[in-house]
This record gives sequence, C-alpha cells and structure tokens, in this order.
Amino acid sequence: MNSKKNHSFDPSFYHPFKDLKKLIDKKKKKASPPVRGTSAPLSDEMMFDNAMKEVLEIKEFRKLPLNPKKRAMKYCTGKQQDTEAVAALEEIVNCKRPVRLSDTPEYIEWINKDYKDSIVTRLHKGHYAIQDCLDLHGVILEDAAFEVDLFFRESLKKGNKCIKIIHGRGLRSSKGPVLKDAVVKLLSKRYRKYIVAFVSARQCDGGLGALYVLLQ
Repeated sequence: MNSKKNHSFDPSFYHPFKDLKKLIDKKKKKASPPVRGTSAPLSDEMMFDNAMKEVLEIKEFRKLPLNPKKRAMKYCTGKQQDTEAVAALEEIVNCKRPVRLSDTPEYIEWINKDYKDSIVTRLHKGHYAIQDCLDLHGVILEDAAFEVDLFFRESLKKGNKCIKIIHGRGLRSSKGPVLKDAVVKLLSKRYRKYIVAFVSARQCDGGLGALYVLLQ
C-alpha cells in the first residue's frame, strides 16, 4: 500500500465554497436593468418641461400688450332715455309710428291648451271673419252677464265661429275697466269649453275696448 497521500482527495484540502464570491459577483453583473417606474416620481416642473419640449414659440405674440385696454361700456343716461321716449311718443301722436296693442298692459289674449298659440296671432290680425257682434256700451255691470249669456247662446245656435264683444276700456270709470274684466272672466271660466281663443281686437275694430272670440 502506498503510504504517500493524494492531496486532491484529502478532505482537509477540499473547499467547496471557495468560488462562491466569484459566482455572486458574476450574477450581479448580469442582473437585468431596473424595472421602469421604480425610480423616484418626476416633479411638476420636470413633467411640464417634458410636455412642452416640442412647443414652438410664436414670435408675433411678443408684440401683444400684457394688459390690453378695456373698452369703456356705454350706458344710456336718464336724460337720454327720456329724450328717446318723448321722441317715440311724438311719432305715435303724429301717426309716424304704429302702436302695437300687444305691447300695452290693456292687451288681452287667451288660448285653449288643446290648440296652437299661433291661432291667437292670426285671430288678432283679423284672419277670421266676424259673423256677429255684441256692443255692451251703456250696459251696467249687473246686466252684462245676462247679455253676454244670451249672445253666446245665440251664436252657438247659429253655428258662428268668430264673434266680437265690445266692452269698452273703462277709462272714465273711477273703478277701472270693471265691465272688461267681467267679460274676460265669463269667457275664460263659464264659456271656456266652447272657446278656442279670444284676444283684443285690431285698432279698426275697437282695439283694446273689444275682443275677438273664436268658437269651437
């Protein structure tokens, strides 16, 4: 038996982890790059610079003033408004400007909800022929309801479609247009189911002192 020792197989000379450090260093060098998004978040200034890096300056805008002068608003003074109102009244008095009855507070109109609003405009403009008329001048308030009721019944019996009721404007009454208000109340409540629409008449037919009534 050979007494000489073989050092390659001697356990005292065997170091299994002697190359471990080299292997770890080698793995670190081959490690993949850091995942995107794990770095620190960008500041607002950096994000703005990235977003604006392709924006080009418009040199012509350098000439625009930073604080342009504001236009002064023009307001009508009270004196100017009064002058314009007086001029308009003079034109009306001299028949140079027509009076729109629909612009006055005395103007009356009513339409049955089952019909189109355009009917009122057509009725006021005289597009429907007047077939009968009731004149309440000289009739006291207590008798007005009876006269309107009698006239209404006769109109329905005859099959009339468009009638006129003259009630006056009540300008001379200390209590105002009480007769006009009474007629409007009767038409809009007691007889409404028989009516399509009623509206103040044209100037040539009594204007604000009369009503056109369109029956169903």
